[in-house]
Amino acid sequence: MRQRTIRAKLVTALGGVLLVAAACSSSTASGGAGATVTVIGTWGGDEEKAFLQMVAPWEKTTGNKVKYTGTRDINQILTTGVASGVLPDLAGLPGPGQMAQWKASLKPLDTVLDTAKYKEETAKTLVDLGTIDGTIYGVFIKSAVKGLIWFSPKAHDYSAAPPKTWDELTTQAAANKGSAKAIWCMGLESGAASGWPGTDWIEDLVLRQAGPAKYDEWWAGKLKWTSPEIKKAFETFGQVVANTDGGSNTILTTAFQTGGDALFKTPPGCEFHHQASFITGLGAFKAAKAGTDYNFFPFPDIDPQYTGAIEGAGDLFGMFHDTDAAKSLMKYLVTAPAQDIWVKIGGALSANKNATSYPDDIAKRSAALLQDAKIFAFDASDKMPSAMNNAFWTAILDYVKDPTKLDAILTNLDKIQVDAYKPA
Repeated sequence: MRQRTIRAKLVTALGGVLLVAAACSSSTASGGAGATVTVIGTWGGDEEKAFLQMVAPWEKTTGNKVKYTGTRDINQILTTGVASGVLPDLAGLPGPGQMAQWKASLKPLDTVLDTAKYKEETAKTLVDLGTIDGTIYGVFIKSAVKGLIWFSPKAHDYSAAPPKTWDELTTQAAANKGSAKAIWCMGLESGAASGWPGTDWIEDLVLRQAGPAKYDEWWAGKLKWTSPEIKKAFETFGQVVANTDGGSNTILTTAFQTGGDALFKTPPGCEFHHQASFITGLGAFKAAKAGTDYNFFPFPDIDPQYTGAIEGAGDLFGMFHDTDAAKSLMKYLVTAPAQDIWVKIGGALSANKNATSYPDDIAKRSAALLQDAKIFAFDASDKMPSAMNNAFWTAILDYVKDPTKLDAILTNLDKIQVDAYKPA
């Protein structure tokens, strides 16, 4: 009840911010110099600073301004906005699934972008994910590799011979644990989006245990949550939780940004941390030295027939108001010079193949994984309808609190799945 009350207050407060922002937007809709473009996204802290640095050259060149609002409750904010018509000019969409849901409210981008150049410079997979029925509605501002396994070379260096299979990882972890308190560290707290780091675990496991075909059936609502494939992934995740520093209470209350900080403690709190490539710009990673204080290896194979599978994600942007200034900003954001700004700062991979100013070898290796993936799967929860995605987050929290309730949790997800995928 308390969480629902807090969420309601947050939605009300941010709804007010967006209402004011929308009013500002409409008052400068001509798009001439001095116009304001309202933007809402999930970024806060250092990520927000990086985005504002990214748009600064555009502001200086055009004389326009970006008014940015960050929230972890973007699903609810935009769902409410689509219903009421009170929306920002541009928004970071929760994922391709929500983009499809909100298609009627979004503006097509084919005439906004230099479409031929955009398709040439952007990975085809990402172009396709932002396209509905041949029309572009969303573009990726940055991207990430999911499922990387981070470690401290100072505790044990896996760089020369990283585990290639899940069994090897388990065996080596037990042998090399040393003074570390646990095998894993994890943080699931993320405000209204708490639980999402656990969904990445389930997705990585489904992709490598059941394969890409079952993975696609699952996010599309064609495979039940109570199926053996999904239940097995949850049970494997449960084994990880049981070997995580601090136990369930720590996992539930630790922010995802600092979920891997225990790697750097003396003695280490854990040996491994599972997180996407963007973790290098967050928490204790930000001040640590790449290659010396931390390194990574890709999520290892489980079933050899799915060798080379990579899960990825990205920050997908759509346009709700097609003012001249909004169109100008959207066109700028997909360019290599714009995305290179965030790439140089660290913690981001570019969706534009020509943005290559990565700050270290670890960032370059992460980018190469995306480009060279034999099997590429986009974040499954991001492709699910909002109601299913939100229920998935909650299910992770409920399972970590009490793993004995798995059957009931999965049965409840089946019930939500029936309604979540019904045509609007």
